[in-house]
Amino acid sequence: MNLLTLFWNLVIESAPWLLIGYLLAGIIKQVIPSSWVEKQLSPPGFSSILKGAFIGAPLPLCSCGVIPTALAIRKAGASKGATSAFLVATPETGVDSISFSYAVLGPIFALVRPIGALISAIIAGVLVSSFDVEEPVVEETDESCSGCCSSKKQEAEQLPSLGLRFIAAIKYGYGRMISDTAKWLVIGLVAATIITAVVPQSFFLLWGDGVVAMLIMVIVGLPMYICATASTPVAASLLFAGISPGAALVFMLTGPATNIATMGVIKEQLGMRSLLAYLAGVIGTAIICGLILNELYQLFAWPLQITMAEHGDGYPLWRQFAAIFLAGLVAKVWLQPMLARYRSASVPAEQT
Repeated sequence: MNLLTLFWNLVIESAPWLLIGYLLAGIIKQVIPSSWVEKQLSPPGFSSILKGAFIGAPLPLCSCGVIPTALAIRKAGASKGATSAFLVATPETGVDSISFSYAVLGPIFALVRPIGALISAIIAGVLVSSFDVEEPVVEETDESCSGCCSSKKQEAEQLPSLGLRFIAAIKYGYGRMISDTAKWLVIGLVAATIITAVVPQSFFLLWGDGVVAMLIMVIVGLPMYICATASTPVAASLLFAGISPGAALVFMLTGPATNIATMGVIKEQLGMRSLLAYLAGVIGTAIICGLILNELYQLFAWPLQITMAEHGDGYPLWRQFAAIFLAGLVAKVWLQPMLARYRSASVPAEQT
């Protein structure tokens, strides 16, 4: 099977679940306004850390999009612990990545992944609160996180009818969310395709299935800028190549939460001690969860349920249509700016 066929089959496998996840993300965006999130995370203490983790887990924000939102709730009065918990839980999981995990990795990973993300977020928040002295929040203009994502600080307007709110959810899920994640989703799918086609299944077995393999996954995932959805096919390809379920879980928990941009913002806004506590919480919890998951797989003899697209032309028509629709939405992300630049360049030429 050539690379293009393998890539397209993986898109077909992923598309229905991704489209469902993006729609749910848009609905959540309409149901949960950002002002309510800021209000819940303002009180200091363990309760705000719990709220930061549980509120952040289902929110439809990518690894980059979570940064301006976290800065907004921090400047609105959220504690360092609550902000850190929010920063961990939000990119590590979400409704789109959970549905995608179910499609590609099976129900066990779809369940374990959000549980691991919540535990990781709570422990990171507790460590940050314990090892860093809380300082008064300074009101300042939001200049951080310029780049791949536009600010998500804007308030969700109360639309007059349920129908209009549903339309707004569709526009957000299939517009802003895909715009924020398209680049990294494609990178993740391409990486999964290459790993599946090129890396022999015995390669990762050289590292074993214990802490060493998990530490390697930490090194791989730590600087990588990858969202939860994009990390899913990469994890599936790593499992297919022979790595243990626990090591794959470590990659999925560390990659989205510990990219360079997030670490830089934490250092700047919360301080170096908070950053070190944050990393200790994320990495330590991920490794512990990975070890537990390996033990559970051995204890209950759970089979790996990896979908790596080998059906060829055997996919039903509705799946292929979903893949074409998703591909069109992703293509639109890149085509719109190109068309806008072309039109802006052609207008002066016509005037002259």
